[in-house]
Amino acid sequence: MKKLIAGIAIGAMALVGGAFGAGAAVAAPAESTLVLSGGSGVFQLDPIVINATASAAGTVAFKLAGTEIVGCSAVPTTTVAPFIAKCSWVPAAAGAAALSGVLTPTDAANFAPATSPTLNVKVGVPTQGVVSPIHIYVDTVLASGTSGALGPRFGVSCAITNEYIVGQGIVFRVYANNSDQGGAVMDSKNTAKAYIEIAGVKDPIALSYGNHSGIAFWTAVLKTGAAPLYNTLGVINYKVTIIAKDSSTMKVLSTKLAARVVDGKRVIGDDGRQVYDRVSYYRTVTVSPALKGATGTFIPNWTVASMLTLFALPKA
Repeated sequence: MKKLIAGIAIGAMALVGGAFGAGAAVAAPAESTLVLSGGSGVFQLDPIVINATASAAGTVAFKLAGTEIVGCSAVPTTTVAPFIAKCSWVPAAAGAAALSGVLTPTDAANFAPATSPTLNVKVGVPTQGVVSPIHIYVDTVLASGTSGALGPRFGVSCAITNEYIVGQGIVFRVYANNSDQGGAVMDSKNTAKAYIEIAGVKDPIALSYGNHSGIAFWTAVLKTGAAPLYNTLGVINYKVTIIAKDSSTMKVLSTKLAARVVDGKRVIGDDGRQVYDRVSYYRTVTVSPALKGATGTFIPNWTVASMLTLFALPKA
């Protein structure tokens, strides 16, 4: 009888041991999350910071268009929530960029890796452009003389706007400076040619320089309306070109000593001598052969909502 009871006990222990040894379920690692933010900045300025917020501590590999960003392949997160990692990114070009990240948790047994959703950003570029020494800025205003159906609601002359109705006149106002000439204003004396090219318009529209209520700048008018006037609805694509005249002189940035003056009196130092400061100024020098006139261009790169746009006349 004792042998029978012992045999039953041993068999029961074997069954229990087998259940615990081979059939026990192991918990799967919990899902992790990773979200990117930031990434917005200006090309060729300070590094742009990309933030990654994870649901668990670990390291983050930051990527640009699927390729790891140099120096940001294994950035550790903070050790306490919120678990944040930061990447200082120096973009190689302006424009659209697709950023992402991959989290490798420190506690791999309890937390699974995670890939962030793509963060689409645009690295800014100066709207004046960086092609030539001539820097150009453009805005558009409503031409005067609007009448008829457009008059009561859309007839505020010289109002700066980017939205126009077929039948209105669009005045381009152009302002330019030439760094070859110490930032001198581009006017009719130092400009060889200035014009605007508009998609859908056969010939370039010449810019003219003149006095507008005491302020001088370049202007050109695009008339809209029934054919043969411009009447293509939607975004108006254009390009401004200004070509400087050749010059036998140019302004060069230099420095000179100038006596320090306070309240109209020259300052004397502790040594009994006059105090001088070094200040910058432009001096004109002769160049031979003549300096070739630079060509400056401007193509607007505003956001879509700010682009120059032509609309149909609203229905009553």
